[in-house]
Formats: sequence, C-alpha cells, structure tokens
Amino acid sequence: MGEVKKVILFENREIELVTGDITEEDTDAIVNAANSRLSHGGGVAGAIVRAGGYEIQRESDEYIKKHGQVPTGKVAVTGAGKLKAKYVIHAVGPIWRGGKNNEENLLREAVYNSLKKASELNLKSISLPAISMGIFGYPKNLGTVTVLQAIKDFFKENPHSTLKIVRIVNLSDEMTREFIKASKEVFEV
Repeated sequence: MGEVKKVILFENREIELVTGDITEEDTDAIVNAANSRLSHGGGVAGAIVRAGGYEIQRESDEYIKKHGQVPTGKVAVTGAGKLKAKYVIHAVGPIWRGGKNNEENLLREAVYNSLKKASELNLKSISLPAISMGIFGYPKNLGTVTVLQAIKDFFKENPHSTLKIVRIVNLSDEMTREFIKASKEVFEV
C-alpha cells in the first residue's frame, strides 16, 4: 500500500490521496484507466496486467467479445488475477482534445461509474489512478478537480453506498500534490 499524503473526511467516508503503486493496493477493487477495447498494453493498464497476470487481459478480451467495446465514461469488471484486490474495474476515460468534446463530463462519468459499480458489488474500498491524465493527455489541474468532484457527487447522491474508503493512487508525488491542491478547491479543506 502506498503512502497516504492526505485524508479527506466527507459524508462519513475517507478519501485518501496516496503516492504509491496501484498494483500493490490492498483494496477490494482497483480501477484501471482503460481504453475502449480493454487492450492493456501501456500505462496503468499495462502495469496492472504485468502485476496481476495475463488472465486479466484474457477476461477483458472475453468481455469485449460478449459485450463489444466499452464506451467512454463507462466501465467493465474483471477479476484481479494475482493482485491483492478482488476486482479490476476498467474505466474508459476521455482522450483530451482541447476540452470541446465533452471531456469533463466523460471523465466525471468514468469516475462516478467506477464508484457505482464498486457499490453494486458491495465493496468497501477502492483505489483509483489519475484517469485520463497520463497518455490520454487530460490536463492535471483540470482532471484532478473533476475526479474529486465526481467522488464528492457520488457520496452526496448515494448516502447508502457500501464504499467507505476511496484511495486516489499516483506513482509520483507531483501528481499527488496536484490532487491535494484540487482537494482544497473541491472540499474546502
């Protein structure tokens, strides 16, 4: 488990801002920043398959054969292979195209739907990466606010959710600092 840099208490839930490796998280589920084909080659997706085993990719391929591509903003679920988590929730975030293609709403949906799916699975804890803020090019200063606002909205709108802990896990202290900065705006803490 990564190093917690800040804890935000909101609606009797903990939102933890963490520097660490998401593949080492011991939460009920981890979220994968996926593409719509669930082809896990690079970035967070590639790291998850390397750490968790090829069965994650195999389950993803079976999901695509059965259901088709995952639309941007939506999620799919597989097992977690050899990871400590029980599930991988594959969230398809938007590719940044200048902010004029509904990117903010699609990122919000990807986060919100990840939390919703975890709640439907009766999970208590989840770890998320900085969805779309890596190779998909979403500006960090905007994306961090959108992600935190989506979490805040989810808990306001779903007071009976089973989720108690949401961890936002970043490899770099720099990205964690961006989330800490955004948390002051979103949660006024």
